[in-house]
Amino acid sequence: MTEAPQDARFADADGGALRLRALDDEDLRIVSALVQDAVVAVGDAGWLRQHRRFAALVNRFRWEGRTRTPERVRALLVFENVTAVRAQGVDPRDRDTVLSILTLAWEPGEDGAGRVLVTLAGDGLIAVEVEALEVLLQDVTLPYLAPSRRAPSHPE
Repeated sequence: MTEAPQDARFADADGGALRLRALDDEDLRIVSALVQDAVVAVGDAGWLRQHRRFAALVNRFRWEGRTRTPERVRALLVFENVTAVRAQGVDPRDRDTVLSILTLAWEPGEDGAGRVLVTLAGDGLIAVEVEALEVLLQDVTLPYLAPSRRAPSHPE
């Protein structure tokens, strides 16, 4: 009798799945480093107004695995407590356009409120206004070989 095949598990991937929550500027800097060079189609991101959430399903480069073959992984990047979302250089109707995330930065306001600035390659920007900083980054697939077979680079 043969053994039934088993689904892949995150434990099978070296380093395992990330599940991080940023609640302050220092936390957000860590999440920002992990999503640098993540790519997302415009159609895979959106503001869920009724849930006060902005979410994006991104393909992030696994910077934490720099000693191995270059890998990407699908991950959810979720902003909670959202009151408004504004974009510059992004056409929300062009759902197939692929955006590349460069950085996430916190701009504090009054009483814990503020905004997270998502800086995109090519001069794009998404400003996510929040009542309190709470950003979740969670890997949702197993890592896979980066299609380019190399790490992203940023010539000076």
